[in-house]
Amino acid sequence: MEPEPAQSANRAVTLRDVAKLAGVSIATASKALNNQPQVRAETRAQVIRAAEQLSFSPNTLAQGLITQRSGTVGLLTSDLEGRFSIPILMGAEDAFGSDQTSVFLCDARGDSVREKHHLRALLSRKVDGLIVVGARPDARPSLGRDLPVPVIYAYSPSDDPGDLSLVTDNVGGGRLAVDHLIRHGRRRIAHITGDETYGAAQDRARGALERLAEEKLELAGDQVWFGSWSEAWGRGATRMVLQRTPDVDAIFAGSDEIARGVLDVLHQENLDVPGQVAVIGFDNWNILAANARPPLSTVDMNLEQLGRLAAQRLFAAIDGSLPNRGGGAAGLSAGANLAADSPAGGGLTAGSAASGRPTSRFPASGGPTSGSPANSGLTSGSPANSGLTGGALANGTLAGGALANGARAGGALAGGIETVACRLVIRESSS
Repeated sequence: MEPEPAQSANRAVTLRDVAKLAGVSIATASKALNNQPQVRAETRAQVIRAAEQLSFSPNTLAQGLITQRSGTVGLLTSDLEGRFSIPILMGAEDAFGSDQTSVFLCDARGDSVREKHHLRALLSRKVDGLIVVGARPDARPSLGRDLPVPVIYAYSPSDDPGDLSLVTDNVGGGRLAVDHLIRHGRRRIAHITGDETYGAAQDRARGALERLAEEKLELAGDQVWFGSWSEAWGRGATRMVLQRTPDVDAIFAGSDEIARGVLDVLHQENLDVPGQVAVIGFDNWNILAANARPPLSTVDMNLEQLGRLAAQRLFAAIDGSLPNRGGGAAGLSAGANLAADSPAGGGLTAGSAASGRPTSRFPASGGPTSGSPANSGLTSGSPANSGLTGGALANGTLAGGALANGARAGGALAGGIETVACRLVIRESSS
C-alpha cells in the first residue's frame, strides 16, 4: 500500500481517499470501517491502516444512517448533586468514553414532570439507550415498557420487575461489616443506623442479624437503633447503647456520618477505639472516614463499578447480545479492597444475597422512643444512605456471568435485578 500525497490543508480526508489508498471500493471501505461481517479480516485490517495513515474521521451522521445508531446514550438522574449518584454517573461515563459513545446528561431534580420532558428530549435526539439513576436505593416508578430503546435502572430499581435494574447488595454489605467484627473477636455488637423507611437500612440490618445468628450471637442492646442519617443521631444512640449495654465491644454504624457521631461519644467517655470498642461504618465517604479519629474502616458500595456495569449491560442490550432469560439473574460479587492494614484486621468479600426486610427480630417501635435524641427520620429531599467510592481506591473486579435477561422487540429488555457486592475498606488506626 503506497502512501498517498499529503492532503490539502483545507480539504478533509474522505472515505474515497481511504478506499483509494487501501485499494478497495468505497463500499468495501465503508463496510470495513463499520465492522460489517461481509469483509475479510485481511481487507478490514488494510482499510483500517489506510484510515489511520490518513487520520480519517468518519462522518458520524453518515455512520448513523448505515448502522441505524446515533452513537449517543442518555443518562437521566434525579439527584445530580447527590454524593451517591455522582460515582455511578462517573463509572458509566468512563465505560461510554472507552467505546467512543457520547453522553447526554439530564437532571430531573426529583420532578416527574421535568423527567418526562428530559425523556422526550433524549428520545427526539435518537439516543441508542438510557440509564436511569435514582436519588435513593428504593424502587422508583418505571418509565414504561413501550420505549423504542433499551433502559437500564441503576441504584434505584424500577418498580416493574420486567425492567432490568442494577443495585447494590446491602444485605451482603451488612453481613460483611459484622463478619469483619466477629473475625476479630467482637461478640457484643450493636447496630446504629438511619431511617427505618429506607430499604437500604432494613437490608443492612438484615445482613447483620443473619451473620450474628450464624454465630449464635444477639445484638447488643437487643434492638436495631433506627434514627436519622446524621452525626447527631450517632451521638444520641451511642449514649443509649452504652447506658443499656456498658460492655458493648463493637458498633456497626449504618453510615459513615453516623459513625462519626459514634466516635465522638466514645472519645468523650474515654473508651479506646478500637481497643475497647471497635467501630465500622458504611458508605466509604472518604472525607469523613479518612479524617475520623481514628481513621474509619467502612463498607464501600462499589458505585463506580455499578455505573460501569450498567453501561456494559446497555451496550449488550443495544447490540442484542444479552443472553436469553434463564433461571433468573446471576449474582455478581466484588473482591474486597484493603486500603491499609488495621488493628481490627483484614477485609472480607461479601457474596450476593437476596433482598429482604427484617421482621420479628426488630422491636415493634422500630427503634428508640420519641423522646430520644435526634429521633427524626430523613426528609423526602435527603439523599439516600448508600455507598460512595473514594477516588483513591481501586475498583473491585466483578466476577460472575452475565445477567440472564434477553432483548425483546422494540429494544426493551426482559427484566430482572442484578446485585453488585460491597467491599471492605480498612484504614490504619491512629490510636
